[in-house]
Amino acid sequence: MRGFDGFEAAVAVLPWDIRRRALALSPGERAAAEELRLRAGQPPTALIGAGERSLGGREVTGEDLSALLEAATHGSAHTALAGVRAGFVPLPGGCRLGLCGEASVAEGGVLTLRRLSSAALRIAGESRGCAAALERELLRAGARDTLIVSPPGAGKTTLLRELVRLLSTGGHRVAVADERGEIAGMCAGRPAFDLGPCADVMTGAPKAAAAGMLIRAMGPEVLAMDEITSAEDVEAALFAAGCGVKLLATAHAEGAELLRRRPLYRRLLDEGIFELCVTVRRAPDGRREYALRRMADI
Repeated sequence: MRGFDGFEAAVAVLPWDIRRRALALSPGERAAAEELRLRAGQPPTALIGAGERSLGGREVTGEDLSALLEAATHGSAHTALAGVRAGFVPLPGGCRLGLCGEASVAEGGVLTLRRLSSAALRIAGESRGCAAALERELLRAGARDTLIVSPPGAGKTTLLRELVRLLSTGGHRVAVADERGEIAGMCAGRPAFDLGPCADVMTGAPKAAAAGMLIRAMGPEVLAMDEITSAEDVEAALFAAGCGVKLLATAHAEGAELLRRRPLYRRLLDEGIFELCVTVRRAPDGRREYALRRMADI
């Protein structure tokens, strides 16, 4: 799907007057916007570069947040309950609505969110060339097992998407386990973003299940998956490695050295699943900076 506009897709679910103020941003600001934030009692803001900018106008109300969720779920919030429980709702084209409010809890688990207090509307986008400084080393002699590490919102998924495109364009079969729909942004069976001619996408399924299905059914050379966050995701990575499939994955961490302090990742590191580690960080001026290291040196 060419010509996809992540900003237009994201603002489509906003209440009309807030959408109008978002659309009043300049073309450059719209292209640079990464999130729109709605907080009850505060004017809406846009995250552009390193900081939030007020969109002006009236304060956001609880009714605005309820209307936003209604639009995001097409009037059927109960059908998106699993996502609401996790604090987010996937939107078309890889966008995502993050939610915050009063949690209803039973037996240690979140049943739902009510009395919404704030929302973060993540704007999906691609960044052609963002891997240019890393491409030669990362893709030398084909794909290499690579873990992309950064804090939330620093650009892990954007870099992962670009690596998928480069590998696929180079003729490598890449299977994408896109649990939350943020890598490919599938719409009506087609990706909103250019993943190249040799990418196969499984969306909606948990990463562990999707990985097994993709490896068995599609015979990939490379498996791409976003955000290893559970023991099941770790098992999926180990399964892929055992099948001889190269792995591209992302993980939340401030830096590569901190990975070994987290039991979830220690097994992957101890078993040498990843050869390379890319750390992504946001510079004070909003630019993204990349650092590439061999995992054996960490």
